[in-house]
Amino acid sequence: MKACLITGAGTGLGKELACLYAEKGYMIYLVGRSENKLAEVQSVIQDNGGKAKLFVCDLKKTSDIEALASYIKAENIILDLVVNNAGIGIFGAFQEASAADLETTFQTNVYGPILLTKSLLPVMNSGTFINIISTAGLRGKANEAIYCASKFALRGFTEALQKEYENSEFRFIAAYMGGMNTPFWDDSNYVKNPSHLPSPKTIAEQIVEEAKTSDEIIIERN
Repeated sequence: MKACLITGAGTGLGKELACLYAEKGYMIYLVGRSENKLAEVQSVIQDNGGKAKLFVCDLKKTSDIEALASYIKAENIILDLVVNNAGIGIFGAFQEASAADLETTFQTNVYGPILLTKSLLPVMNSGTFINIISTAGLRGKANEAIYCASKFALRGFTEALQKEYENSEFRFIAAYMGGMNTPFWDDSNYVKNPSHLPSPKTIAEQIVEEAKTSDEIIIERN
């Protein structure tokens, strides 16, 4: 059975990707900060005949990332797919952003996926990494300076690994999409009515399909 690890798997896009890949026969390793939310997704997958395990991990903590990688190695888990999906967004005028905002954003959106990838590559013989980047990694946007900076960093990381591993058994896919109707906006008033945004399930379906053949996925809103 193929195995897939997804970060930020408790809600939104991560949840939908987990369910879709479970339907395709993958053993799913659900990673996130909330055990309750991960357990809910695990139940959904199992109720539909799939298999999933959860691992509570805060990507802002290097010790948590190391513990996750150690678990994968100790259990002799062979991962075929890793989805670096977890991310946060702090929006507003640049001058109002604090040093703490900058640190939190980069710890989650940049350091987390980079350190996790570095930790997992040695215990994988081959496989695919899908980095969920957002269209904020394609162009700058007003009131999103720090968020865009973090996503441009993840884009550069992904493109660099595409070059470095182009003659290997590894693939690195960059996925760029706009906003979705997910809990991502729950702690922000930046988007007043996220209900008009695409559903995470719709976006997840497109990512799963395009990831079969493309190393760059761009999903723009009409």
